[in-house]
Amino acid sequence: MRAVGLKILKNRLSEYVRLAASGETILVTDREHVVAELVPPRDGRAAAVQDALMADVVRKGWLTPALGSAGEPLPRRPIVTLDSLLDELATDRADR
Repeated sequence: MRAVGLKILKNRLSEYVRLAASGETILVTDREHVVAELVPPRDGRAAAVQDALMADVVRKGWLTPALGSAGEPLPRRPIVTLDSLLDELATDRADR
């Protein structure tokens, strides 16, 4: 475990990120007080940023993933028919 001040961390960020990626924990300090930790990714963390963000959103309950066969998209079904949609559009435009 290492401790580094904000100014040094800013100037040598790549070096400290590589250390964290290799498994070391870096304590970030501001005026000798620990303000943050730079830690390696947790086990099970997705390697791709999009996958990790999506997993976090699902974990927080903001999104519920679609249920379907693994790897297959759910079948697309139209909500309304094209004819009824065009009729509705014509009705809305007639009011102008």
